[in-house]
Amino acid sequence: MAQVLQAVCPATGRLISEVPCTPLERVPQVMQVARRGQGEWSALPVATRLGYIRRMRLAMVERADEIASGVSEDAGKVPVEAVASDLLPVLEACRFLEEHAEKLLRPTRVPTPLLLVGRKSWVEWRPRGVVLIISPWNFPLQLSLVPALYALAAGNAVVVKPSELTPMTGVWIERMAQAAGLPEGVLQVVQGAGDLGAALVRARPDFVFFTGSTRTGRRIQMEAAEQLIPTVLELGGKDPMLVFADAPLERAVEGAVWGGLFNSGQVCVSVERVYVQRSIYDAFVDRLVQVVGTLRQGYDADADLGAMTSPAQVDIVRDHVLDALARGARLRYGPHPDAWPSGPGRFIPPLVLTDVDHSMRIMREETFGPVLPIMPFDTEEDAVALANDCVYGLAASVWTRDKARAERVARRLECGSVVIGDAIVSILNHHLPYGGEKDSGLGRYHGPGGLRLFCRETAVMEQRLPATREVHWFPYQGKYGPLLDLVRAAYGPRRRWGAFAGAYFRLLRASRAPQPTPKEPGPRLPT
Repeated sequence: MAQVLQAVCPATGRLISEVPCTPLERVPQVMQVARRGQGEWSALPVATRLGYIRRMRLAMVERADEIASGVSEDAGKVPVEAVASDLLPVLEACRFLEEHAEKLLRPTRVPTPLLLVGRKSWVEWRPRGVVLIISPWNFPLQLSLVPALYALAAGNAVVVKPSELTPMTGVWIERMAQAAGLPEGVLQVVQGAGDLGAALVRARPDFVFFTGSTRTGRRIQMEAAEQLIPTVLELGGKDPMLVFADAPLERAVEGAVWGGLFNSGQVCVSVERVYVQRSIYDAFVDRLVQVVGTLRQGYDADADLGAMTSPAQVDIVRDHVLDALARGARLRYGPHPDAWPSGPGRFIPPLVLTDVDHSMRIMREETFGPVLPIMPFDTEEDAVALANDCVYGLAASVWTRDKARAERVARRLECGSVVIGDAIVSILNHHLPYGGEKDSGLGRYHGPGGLRLFCRETAVMEQRLPATREVHWFPYQGKYGPLLDLVRAAYGPRRRWGAFAGAYFRLLRASRAPQPTPKEPGPRLPT
């Protein structure tokens, strides 16, 4: 009997559907179909490939309510966030590719050094082949389809393995591919758990794009390294928010609440550590507690906070909070973990913690839940040191009215992106690269570099002038002196163009000299 994944709504506990798993023995066939489809797909003009992406965008817009409702039910998130954080970023990716991909994938002309006069140089952006995308459960549509669309635009075939916790989103991706009329094998969705992901990596795709935990990312990187498969790893975060005394208090508070509790904190770039300058610390905390108290948790269209998608993540959040409380942290808002609601839905009420420090897991490890730990600092140096005192380096935010300080602090933060006066939103700008430092991952996507990430960068140089022999070819007779003169003229304290030209033409004359005909066989090479 074929195995199935049970799609259960985290907010209600209701069984949505049963989705058939992809048998492990089918993995070679999946790769074979992808390779066959990629050959035909990559031969299409970029404009034709973008036509399919446009049709997918229009199909998603036409069925936006169904898709948002499906993602909301699959992940347990509130409907507004299903639209804003899953559907909209995918549509924005489509638009970016439709408007820019054709230009970005054209061969790129580059300069040719004067020494290589008569040649033309350029870079070609060729598809890698089969791209494997392993995506997580927190933004199942966005983090599956955005890299898939980039890879497709570049001419690759794509195999997507969504999280086993959100299999219905994978079903929706298949439906949208069918609605766009994508050719067979170009975009395949496979369903299963971690053993399927491992089997897919072992099947030697040409590129692996993984979004998920640092622990799983390390395992994928080790397996891929054994086979020299290039990877991009978008991993965890423990993102700091630095609030200086001159920050607009009300905006900073509202930003902290949204940045930390958006999607119930299940965001790799969410605010997980809040550092507030001591002179405004008490006022900030008091106001933040008031704002958190106005939020509605539930599953209807007007709710602010949804459910926790993963049962395992509930346990992690509980452990982090209990560890902090045992080490002296104070629960300023929200119930003790022993009093969290039980029932069919996985809900954690929003929590605010004070009296925290870096000895606590809540300040060192990725919590990925609706918890805001807040800690005071005194000076700018203290703020930067606290923010960088972490194994993660994904994103950060800086809050101050002092533009010079904001930019100065941003330059010193060890992370992949910094937002000044806001949180999270840089990931929504497809003109900016997205990725992390340290344990937050390897590589970048989004933007021009993110599209070319899915390409093999191929250097091409063409000789444009007819010549029997080049100046750097054999024989070397008579070339040593002119070559030294050329080095001195071109690379000394200043370029001496007249001396350079003279040396080059002497090299050219030496190259055009008749090839000497030896009267006897040349000398033997030493043995």
